[in-house]
Amino acid sequence: MKTAILASLIAAASAFAPAQQASKTSSLSAFDSELGVQPPLGFFDPFGMLSGDATEERFERLRYVELKHGRICMLAFLGQITTRAVIHLPGSINYAG
Repeated sequence: MKTAILASLIAAASAFAPAQQASKTSSLSAFDSELGVQPPLGFFDPFGMLSGDATEERFERLRYVELKHGRICMLAFLGQITTRAVIHLPGSINYAG
């Protein structure tokens, strides 16, 4: 009886022990010193866009395109909010001019 209680106490205590974490290596470790790399995640590429062609040039191109698309989205949002606030530019939109 005492052995069963001792075994259950040890099993319960081991549930709170820290788990062993294996070291992870990344094939994209060349980008670990780039801007935007977070300590817990490292280089975060959730869609695997750099999995096949991981060059510095492609990385910079994807970063540039992401910034461009973000700016376009911000302008589109601003246009939507402006139109909903009933602020319209003067003139009519038609083919006659």
